[in-house]
Amino acid sequence: MNRTKKVLAIILLVLGVLALALIIFIQTLRPDYNGKKKLKGISESVSVYFDTYGIPHIYASNELDAIRALGYVHAQDRLWQMELLRRIGTGGLSEVFGKDMVGTDKFFLSLGIDDASAKAVTDLDKNSEVNQLAEAYLDGVNQFIEKGPTPVEFYLTGLQKKSFQVKDIYNTVGYMAFSFAMAHKTDPLLSNIKDKLGMSYLMDLGLGVNSDTEWIKIHKGNSSDSIQNKLVSLLENSLKGLPFPQFIGSNSWVLAPEKTKSGKVILANDPHIGFAQPSVWFEAHLSTPTYEKYGYHMAGIPFPILGHDRTLAYGITMFENDDIDFYYEKTHPSDSTLYKTNEGWEKYQVFSKTIKVKDGKDIAFRFQKSKHGPILNGIAEQVKGERPIAMSWIYSQEENKVLEAFNGLSHAKNIKEFQAALPNIHAPGLNIMYGDAQGNVAWWATAKLYQLPDSANTKFIMDGASGKHEVLRYLDFKENPQAINPPWHYVYSANNQPDSIAGMLYPGYYLPENRAKRIVQLLEPRSDWDMAATQNMMLDVTSAVDASIAMDLVKTMDLSQLSQDKIEVLELLGQWDGSYPLKSVEGTLYNRWVYFFLRNTLEDELGEEMFQQLLATHLIKRAIAPFAAKTTSVWWDNTFTKDKAETKEDIVRLAFDEAIASLKADLGEDSAQWTWDKVHTLEHGHPIGQVASLRRFFNVGPFPVIGAREVINNMGFPYDNTRFYKVNSGPSTRRIVDFSDIENSRSILPTGQSGNPFSPHYEDQAEMYINGEFRKMMMNELEIKKTSENILIFQPTKRKKSNN
Repeated sequence: MNRTKKVLAIILLVLGVLALALIIFIQTLRPDYNGKKKLKGISESVSVYFDTYGIPHIYASNELDAIRALGYVHAQDRLWQMELLRRIGTGGLSEVFGKDMVGTDKFFLSLGIDDASAKAVTDLDKNSEVNQLAEAYLDGVNQFIEKGPTPVEFYLTGLQKKSFQVKDIYNTVGYMAFSFAMAHKTDPLLSNIKDKLGMSYLMDLGLGVNSDTEWIKIHKGNSSDSIQNKLVSLLENSLKGLPFPQFIGSNSWVLAPEKTKSGKVILANDPHIGFAQPSVWFEAHLSTPTYEKYGYHMAGIPFPILGHDRTLAYGITMFENDDIDFYYEKTHPSDSTLYKTNEGWEKYQVFSKTIKVKDGKDIAFRFQKSKHGPILNGIAEQVKGERPIAMSWIYSQEENKVLEAFNGLSHAKNIKEFQAALPNIHAPGLNIMYGDAQGNVAWWATAKLYQLPDSANTKFIMDGASGKHEVLRYLDFKENPQAINPPWHYVYSANNQPDSIAGMLYPGYYLPENRAKRIVQLLEPRSDWDMAATQNMMLDVTSAVDASIAMDLVKTMDLSQLSQDKIEVLELLGQWDGSYPLKSVEGTLYNRWVYFFLRNTLEDELGEEMFQQLLATHLIKRAIAPFAAKTTSVWWDNTFTKDKAETKEDIVRLAFDEAIASLKADLGEDSAQWTWDKVHTLEHGHPIGQVASLRRFFNVGPFPVIGAREVINNMGFPYDNTRFYKVNSGPSTRRIVDFSDIENSRSILPTGQSGNPFSPHYEDQAEMYINGEFRKMMMNELEIKKTSENILIFQPTKRKKSNN
């Protein structure tokens, strides 16, 4: 007995020691928000006050010291995120996640992001302010890598920490630029549909411009087995496994003094980005005697992409312009190293790359490049031996001054200086939203825009051999869509089509008018906007379009053929106002009905694969309302029924019956139980949370969530045969800057400030976000210092005394 007790005591002791060691180990992995640290390179001490939500307020005697400290604190909360972001453009994901990412790495290497980054670094003036600030920021990051605790993800993946270089910043910007684009998802697919079905099907799908849609007004004031189908699959699969969210859309509006209760400008902005953990933005407030900015940073980028100070504020939405074009190349019949141009035969450039693969051998691959861009054939095994297709992307072809632009925006002191920095953004296409303390409001569509011949249609793969579809000219920035102090006293963007410029509607993959229409609907009648009203508007969940679509579908139904329970459900939907609270039954029914309506309309002609590809585009979102309204269409007839030509009534009725049957199967016979909260949920996924046993530790959620696709509180989800709506994108922050009370401006993040799962700020904003709450973006120095519980002081290292 005594021996047994001794053994048990020893086991308990060992377990206790192991538990204690684990606790101590975990403590060493936490970000350090308190104490004093030596930081090489700073000239004087830097004080970092962390507020209640872990946001650093950095006080320094000069900007270089402040940004060096920013690099350190940014890395201690987001190093893993920084690591993954810089790897995308270099083809380095397979080294972390294994062979499943090889296709993604091949694709991004062939895009030329890493090569373009190397050129940008070579061209960068090493004595410029941009380079000095970037180097100081990276020095702070690298000092954390050298001395700080290793994030747990590095232990779990076996990855070694490596220092960062300026090229890594450009690679991160390059991924951001590509993720904004939609053409890579759409152009090859549209070419495939045209070749398979004919142009009439595409026009009926709404490929042309709808003149009745809500356009952004401009005011220039003062101050299948086809190669295309395989190509779509390549692009889709390359993006599917990315461990970082893609940029989707956004809302922003800026109210001039004439529209606000206080007579001061209010800026609201909520960029729509794929949800993930950690969330995209890292907030930081820098204050020196000559510089102050409250900014939103992406991991690894020193300059804020969203920001404000006491003088001006700015935000972004995605322009959605078409900056990627595809070209068919013609290879020489007897010399495969040559391709045809309008000036004769030219040699393909050949690039050799190597991909490191975790737990596997290195993979070497080669790809060709024409003057238009990389040849995508052969990058994936399913796309080879066919007509060569080149992808032309303006980001990798033009001089890269995006960092100069972000630096210029963050240092501008007035609207004139701010506007002067904008032409340096050649890609990605951004709508830059602006407001200031002087009462100016403005919107600029920033991108290097170009004009093609009238015969060229960028929605399809163009002819690369004849020279007939080449760029005629690049537009001067002053020709870009913009509105400065318009007489209607506000500017806005919801990724919708801007009005015409240079005699044309600029091509793009703009989102439908739903959010834009609702924004204008709410802004127009009021001139007494304040913080509370703007917060409520950001949380608006009413669609200006969905109720009309539902009514068009309801009117198509023959009630005499329906049972009483189905009639009651239809009556409910017929009275719907288009809103999506958690207990909405109408929203659930509407989305089921629309999915089956689209499937029964399109899938028989397209096939399952192309139908799913189309569902992933902006085009299908724009097509739903016109489809529901029209009475005749080439798409109505079901190609599988040879003895009957279906009408819209047949399609709508079948879709309704399938929607009702599926809801009963999933949620029960009682339609009162078909509430939105049961089907519409949000979970913030961490790359390592994809491992089932680690999901609860790394992921945040799931939560039932209000909102839906294309309402102002835009909670995006894919339509698929699961019949549930797992939200995958939405407001990456909700942010309101009020110049009547700048120190009480408001914001929120989807999860938390930190990407470290052991930090108290890993998910401390998640429930607030779901509940529609906001928190203060603190700028008052006395308040910050009085309320901060954690203070980290960086001290300069002592210089060695000279012997002379």
